[in-house]
Amino acid sequence: MTSSPPPATGPVHEALAGLLLVDHHCHGVLSADPTSEEFHSLITEGDVWPGSGISPFDSPVGVAVRRHCAPLLDLPPHAPVTDYLARRAELGWREVNRRFIAAAGTEVFCVDTGFTPHRLTAPAELAAATGRPAAAAYEVVRLEAVAEAVAAEGVEPDQYASAFVAAARNAVDERGAVAVKSVAAYRTGFDLDPSRPSDGDVTEAARRWLAPARTGGSTADGADADHQAPPRLDDPVLVRHLLWTAVDLGLPLQLHTGFGDNDIRMHRVDPTHLTDWLHLTSGTIAVLLLHCWPYQRQAAFLATVFEQVYLDVGLTLHHVGPVRARAVLEEALEITPFRKLLYSSDAYGIPEFYRLGALAFRRGLGELLQDRVDADELSLPDARRIVAWTGRDNACRVYGLPR
Repeated sequence: MTSSPPPATGPVHEALAGLLLVDHHCHGVLSADPTSEEFHSLITEGDVWPGSGISPFDSPVGVAVRRHCAPLLDLPPHAPVTDYLARRAELGWREVNRRFIAAAGTEVFCVDTGFTPHRLTAPAELAAATGRPAAAAYEVVRLEAVAEAVAAEGVEPDQYASAFVAAARNAVDERGAVAVKSVAAYRTGFDLDPSRPSDGDVTEAARRWLAPARTGGSTADGADADHQAPPRLDDPVLVRHLLWTAVDLGLPLQLHTGFGDNDIRMHRVDPTHLTDWLHLTSGTIAVLLLHCWPYQRQAAFLATVFEQVYLDVGLTLHHVGPVRARAVLEEALEITPFRKLLYSSDAYGIPEFYRLGALAFRRGLGELLQDRVDADELSLPDARRIVAWTGRDNACRVYGLPR
């Protein structure tokens, strides 16, 4: 195995290297060996384009996987793709998951369990893979998944609102969730009427949304007619109801913003579209803006002027890789109060993203803070506080986690 070049050194880098992270937004990883095609699809937010000659490995994230993840598989940095995938298969998914998750240096995981197109590890399995006895994992309830489950079970339009609220409360209580999440960015964007919808408006919207799933009336023997799964929740009124339900639940609310797959209409997911809603909900719940790119500066503005707003640049970091992580973090921290930035990986499917997210965060933040210390623009004690706040303490405070 070829050794990697020595890491950047300095007291700030040392503080980051020794910090066990709280990953405040992540997902499970595969609990089976992926095919080559599956692995290719999991390292891109886009599609895989067979026959195009364009591979997801020929991208910043693909290069970062081969550079920084190959050594953990006992391969040289920049190992060829075929060698990388063959070695991964040889080790098997359990060992691969263990190596990458342990290498991330994460001790606490806040896991969104509402996106399951693949068979994934449970939150407790992520914590166990670290090999650290004190590691812990907590659940984040995805509200759209709750709403769609309520509809799939069959509900009358005038009962939908109360049924959804009850189901959301039950999901939070049964799972001991520390937060809820919405993917409104994928469904409608944020340029919505910020006001709470009326009961009548919710009933009428539910009637429209549920209509394709309802077969109408009863069967010949008097049993309820079958219901088929409804289309995904993308009605603006019902999305508004979902966001206001999150306020009523009283838990921190995670909101995907910015970069994502091609369901995103990027101009509609600028988080500043939420400004009026944030005014209306001031003093209620913490709102955590996830990922943010290319709107990290807009998110920083919101975190600066609204007490309840926090942000991360999680998904962005492993896609830009360690080389550009500093630039993204630097923009996010231009005006953001240091108690408002959190760490997340948004790792999903492949454990490599736990490794890359943590590496990019530690390196990017270490470089920018160490340079400020060296220039006497920041004291070393302050830099160490910022390291602890952003990598761990801010998340513990917002989510009420043990420290």
